[in-house]
Amino acid sequence: MEIFGIGPQELFFIVLIAIIVLGPKDMQKAGKTVGRWLNGFMRSDGWKAFQRASREIRNLPTNLMREANLDELKEMDRDIRNSIDPRPPVTRSPQPPSTLNTPSPESDPASPEPPTAAPSEPTPPAESSDPEQQ
Repeated sequence: MEIFGIGPQELFFIVLIAIIVLGPKDMQKAGKTVGRWLNGFMRSDGWKAFQRASREIRNLPTNLMREANLDELKEMDRDIRNSIDPRPPVTRSPQPPSTLNTPSPESDPASPEPPTAAPSEPTPPAESSDPEQQ
């Protein structure tokens, strides 16, 4: 177990030197002072900015790889879709809602158009390419 890169043996040695130099009563005051100073330092805006910058630098290679792979994955997806269906995608323009349910006058089944007059001359039969029918 290490705290700030200091192992248990080193920490014990530092506490022992502090007890010898400060004494037990002054050690309590020094601990409170150091604790308050560390608390203020950890809550400061400078420390928070340092932590953010450190996190961004640590994650920079990962983020760059994700962005590069994202572009490659989009390109691969596009290639796969084009190989499956090479036609360009059909874009449909949405119709206004008022024309969706309104029947057009050409296809209104309620009012059929009157039949047109038959031509006066009969049309000749179409020529067949089959020689037996001629």
